[in-house]
Amino acid sequence: MADGIRFVSGGALSVLAILLVVGLIIILIPLLLLGMIGAAFTKLGFSWVTAIAVVLLMLFGSYVNIPLYRIKRDMVRMAPDTSAVFGSGSPWPADPVWETIVSVNLGGAILPVCISLYLLYQAVSITNTSLLVPVGTGILIVALVTFFATRPVPGVGLGVPLLIPALTALLMGMLLFGGAGISATVVAFVSGTIGTLVGGNIARLNRIKDLEVPEMSIGGVGTFGAIFICCILPALIA
Repeated sequence: MADGIRFVSGGALSVLAILLVVGLIIILIPLLLLGMIGAAFTKLGFSWVTAIAVVLLMLFGSYVNIPLYRIKRDMVRMAPDTSAVFGSGSPWPADPVWETIVSVNLGGAILPVCISLYLLYQAVSITNTSLLVPVGTGILIVALVTFFATRPVPGVGLGVPLLIPALTALLMGMLLFGGAGISATVVAFVSGTIGTLVGGNIARLNRIKDLEVPEMSIGGVGTFGAIFICCILPALIA
């Protein structure tokens, strides 16, 4: 001890223990989140194995875009050079975008729609009740809310709000079926997933050419997060 200050050396074992704890936290947090999300899917009628498989397929499928068609433009808008103003950025102008590839995302569009159709079939088989009118109403309302809440971002794409579609779908399920149950859950799930895709992406495809993006993925970047929450939140009323 010098001048009232004590220096303590933890040694190699203490450092190793700290690294082990940090490593466990890094590993356990994703596993915990995966377990919580899997639990939400089990409330929708899936087994644990199927629920985890669906979650993983959606997450890994979010990186897979299937091209549908191309939008070509005759004229592009040149972006101004901001490097002289802000003192950063590239001194070279960005390459103009002459065409946009419209694609559909596997994890954010195809899989959620397939799950929606499966849950709808299961609900009709179990309850022996037609859900066509409430599901159609829910999809329409979620699509309208999502359409007006979505913001086109030039150079980026379409930005769908993270929580608004899911909360709207959850409200539709509760209002149309009095609070909870399999029918309310299915209405919320189907309304959220399909309504978000229709209102946030499909209905705005006519604006894509103005955004100057190389690719527009239905259910992909800017939309996947909202779709994923729409798949989880209905478990609250299951």
